[in-house]
Amino acid sequence: MTQLYVRTGIHFANREEALEHIGTEMLAKGVVKASYPQALKQREAVFPTGIALEHHAVAIPHCEAIHAISPAIYLIRPDNPVFFQRADDDDEIAVSLIIALIVENPDAQLKLLRQLFSGLQNSQRMTAMLNADSAELRKVFRETLIEPQPEAASTR
Repeated sequence: MTQLYVRTGIHFANREEALEHIGTEMLAKGVVKASYPQALKQREAVFPTGIALEHHAVAIPHCEAIHAISPAIYLIRPDNPVFFQRADDDDEIAVSLIIALIVENPDAQLKLLRQLFSGLQNSQRMTAMLNADSAELRKVFRETLIEPQPEAASTR
């Protein structure tokens, strides 16, 4: 089972500070190895994770599975957008949601990335996550991105 950690009400001066925070927090939670914080920063430098969506932008920082102890997601909604380099070009983009992935199985990582990217394409879901209060954010994220239910599942 993937652990879900959620944080709101936090300010980062830049992406380096955000990545440092993620590394420290995930190490403290015991879901990553000591090598994780540095590996996360190194991977972000080589393979940036900022993604422009229709109305918003997200970053999905992650690194190789060998640095993980157990699967987790650290969802952060900072007070102010944080600039991350875009995954698809050299520009930077103001990110309003950071979704750090800790995956111990490379195949599961690819599947989760696809699932997240698919769910994030829905601007209503994205808006719901950006507008949810801290207590609701975990529920909204889990229901819309991690365990999405087919929208027309029942025809009563």
